Amino acid sequence: MTNRSRLVVLVSGSGSNLQAVLDACAQGVLEADVCAVVSNRADAFALERARQKGIPALLLEKLKEEDRESYDRRLADLIGTYHPDWVILAGWMRILTASFIGRFPNRVINLHPALPGMFPGTHAIERALQAFQDGQVEHTGVMVHLVPDEGVDCGPVILQQVVPISPAETLSSLEERIHAVEHVLLVAAIKQVIVDNQFVEG
Repeated sequence: MTNRSRLVVLVSGSGSNLQAVLDACAQGVLEADVCAVVSNRADAFALERARQKGIPALLLEKLKEEDRESYDRRLADLIGTYHPDWVILAGWMRILTASFIGRFPNRVINLHPALPGMFPGTHAIERALQAFQDGQVEHTGVMVHLVPDEGVDCGPVILQQVVPISPAETLSSLEERIHAVEHVLLVAAIKQVIVDNQFVEG
């Protein structure tokens, strides 16, 4: 009998990358199941995507008086009840502290719309386009990496892909092409860590 990996996906927005993972699980591309979807934003459409699939859609907002570590402990407690093999950050717009990461060592995976060392943090696509227009870069890209600590978008890379930028590029066209790469690369990276992990354990 095949052991399917348990995934918990953290999202803050529309969840198009979550949808790519859900589709890959349903189609058998991934030997995995999304056991829960968690968002820090009540208006995240990703929660509706989870509900449509009958997957627990969990909202955990940060309390006003709460510091980051306290919030992350609550988040880790919530996610821990689902016993995930992997925690997937698919458009999660909060930097996680050691209070969270330490609970899932070498099990947190992040998707970022830039290459290693380029444009860490928010608005990476906009910053890449501006850098291209300023003659500083010729391309951007997408990476999927492990999150070993509190560093921003700088953990060990699982997969990466270059995305060229053309002179006629608009922010809208670049975002569209980046997102298309994200959907494929995230699924491929999850598949790789599942296979590698099973191989190591076997």
